[in-house]
Amino acid sequence: MRRMKWIAAIIVCVTVLITGCGTKDADSVVKDLNKIASNVASYKGNGTMTLYTGQQPIEYKVEVWYEKPQHYRIALTNEEKDITQIVLRNDDGVFVLTPRLNKSFRFQSDWPDNQGQVYLYQTLVQSIVKDNSRQFVTENDAYVFDVMAEYQNGSFARQKIWLNKNDYAPLHVQVSDSNAAVMVEVKFDNFEFDAKFDGDAFNMERNMGTSMNNEQQPSAKEEGQDVGADPEDQTTGGQETGTEANNDNDEQGTDETGGEHNQSAHEDDEGEPGDQTNDKEGSKADDSAAPESEGTTAPTEAQGGEADSYQFVEGEPTYYPTGAAFKDMSYVTLGDSDGVMYRYTGSYDYTLIQTTQKDRAMSLVPGYLVQLGHTVGVMTGDELLTLTWTYEGTEYRLTSASLPEDEMIKVAQSVQVASK
Repeated sequence: MRRMKWIAAIIVCVTVLITGCGTKDADSVVKDLNKIASNVASYKGNGTMTLYTGQQPIEYKVEVWYEKPQHYRIALTNEEKDITQIVLRNDDGVFVLTPRLNKSFRFQSDWPDNQGQVYLYQTLVQSIVKDNSRQFVTENDAYVFDVMAEYQNGSFARQKIWLNKNDYAPLHVQVSDSNAAVMVEVKFDNFEFDAKFDGDAFNMERNMGTSMNNEQQPSAKEEGQDVGADPEDQTTGGQETGTEANNDNDEQGTDETGGEHNQSAHEDDEGEPGDQTNDKEGSKADDSAAPESEGTTAPTEAQGGEADSYQFVEGEPTYYPTGAAFKDMSYVTLGDSDGVMYRYTGSYDYTLIQTTQKDRAMSLVPGYLVQLGHTVGVMTGDELLTLTWTYEGTEYRLTSASLPEDEMIKVAQSVQVASK
């Protein structure tokens, strides 16, 4: 009997040793991740992202492309609204594109170097490598890290990252707040290293005419409109397209600082809200509600096409920061765009302006991307912050000198809920 017990004990020990031979510890995995991150030439992944930061979960498909050294393409699709937005970085700059509406933002930024994104492999690896207090476990076919979350949203505290044991590809990410409540979740359906891309995969014009599934849409010439054109290749009034407009802008050139200086047909007054209102009190908010005077990126819209069918729909926020309350509402005209302005006061003072979009020159300004769930916004300013985003043909600008960024995001997300 004693001999049998010894034999059983030996078998258990050998089994444990054999099982443990293929398992790495946290330091070994981190060392491997450092090598992979520094040598990765390209990758392609897609999956589903769910945001729990609003009043109800927002889910959309995400597709990520990367090509060394600094080419990125992030396609975010809201399937309910059948709208895809593309965040694109190429040799010409950083763009936020909405192909279906023929709208684009261009802004000066070193994104994503200055701002991590939960769906980017480099961001996930860096967060694991940098956190010396990282927690590590193995789970089925994955290595799981629990590390600090370093994102623009200050309410994000921790994140759990599941990596495939075979090639360290991301499988699953959960970002939580300080109360351990999951705020953002990404589940990758597949992820491929050393992916191959066409030569124009990161070209802005191609992406302005291509769906998330890479089905080629009618070209600009077929539709009779300048669909993917760079703002420098269009006149502000949208009356000239093609060769004539290009020639005009070639003569215009750039200023000494290298910045763009296209001029709007309404450059004198366009950026000042309250030019015309039905409420005298509304005009007092001019200084606090004029993000374009702070350099907010102005969108461009190609003439004609599907974008013209979208009508302006007011969407009042349903989320109020603690201590803040509605003050007043007034109708405004910004240049030749009609809209509405909501003002709020109390513990925080902020203004939300909503307008229909018209053709404008595009300003090249410093800023960074803000993930709102249903769309992507651009945050600009320093002491006076302005969050600008577009949705279904309407431009929204939320401006405040006192509202924290995470609160601005919540307000913006609640506007989408209200305007469905």
